Amino acid sequence: MSVAGTTRWPVELRLKKADKRLEVGFDDGSRFSLPAEYLRVESPSAEVQGHGPGQKTLVSGRAHVAIIGLEPVGNYAVRISFDDLHDTGIFSWSYLYQLGVEYELRWRRYVDALAANGLSREPQRS
Repeated sequence: MSVAGTTRWPVELRLKKADKRLEVGFDDGSRFSLPAEYLRVESPSAEVQGHGPGQKTLVSGRAHVAIIGLEPVGNYAVRISFDDLHDTGIFSWSYLYQLGVEYELRWRRYVDALAANGLSREPQRS
């Protein structure tokens, strides 16, 4: 995230598979522990975000999703692969920082939107 012309760079990226979390530390001392479910439903992919304002898809049923891989993309981002086979989101360092800073607000909006639409974090049973 650019603050006063300075870009926040990650100094640590650690996948905690058992906890289903991605821990990210930035050069300004900020540290975030981001749940896989949160990263999945906030994926920057066109599949989730759409191709323009107001086109974001509300992703439900991902309470148990896990991260199965991380792949560097240049020196500016990481591609996160999830066990539901979603792997098209390229998370820039600035977007990961933003997700960390805005976690509580975004998570509350997500949970509220699920409830308002009669959806659940739990997967649908077949």
